[in-house]
Amino acid sequence: MSRFRRTKKQVREILSASDWRDRLDELEACRPGDLVAPLLNLRLDKAEEVRWRSVTAFGLTADRLARASMEKARVLMRTLMWYMNEESGNLGWGIPHFMAEAMVRNDRVAKEFHKILSSYIFCDEKCDGNFLDHPELRRDVYWGLARLAGARPELVAPSERFLIAGLDDEDAHNRAYAAWTLGLIKARAAKPGLEALRDDGNEIRTFRDGEIVDLTVGDLAREALERMG
Repeated sequence: MSRFRRTKKQVREILSASDWRDRLDELEACRPGDLVAPLLNLRLDKAEEVRWRSVTAFGLTADRLARASMEKARVLMRTLMWYMNEESGNLGWGIPHFMAEAMVRNDRVAKEFHKILSSYIFCDEKCDGNFLDHPELRRDVYWGLARLAGARPELVAPSERFLIAGLDDEDAHNRAYAAWTLGLIKARAAKPGLEALRDDGNEIRTFRDGEIVDLTVGDLAREALERMG
């Protein structure tokens, strides 16, 4: 069995376990560079919980890599950016999740790459953005911004007006994640848009605090308003 297959099997076993959080320390037995490819593969796993938990594991791995060699961490982040490029021929699903989690876990990575993540929702000609036309791929970016805002709101706050625009997105996940993020950065200018979503009953399934949860757009809009007082 190849090293990749052996490592992937080991990582998947950990992420599938009910005590997966407690077992994440087992990944430290592997070199961080050896974990990257298996985790990238597991982001597309058939099991929903494995897909989401691979995000947490990747963030820890990226942090280990950055603490050992910031240059290697930069190469890793640029690789993720390449996955988001149509010319790469790769699938970008889940990649923004990984980008965000790496930035949550490591301050230097966050400072150097947060503007890249935000640029995927920039939607006007005044900004040099990389706006994603595909609404389902934007979901991953909005979730990533919510995750980053929970840890480093000051890095997400400059994207406030694009997040406010996201409240009108046709995709329920995008509206919900935009609302979630705006609450975390306490964007008071978003209050009218959030008020309009109070009774939005469209349901989403997502990952928060290490758990898969079912919520509505309205739930997250009301939560955001409560955060603002």
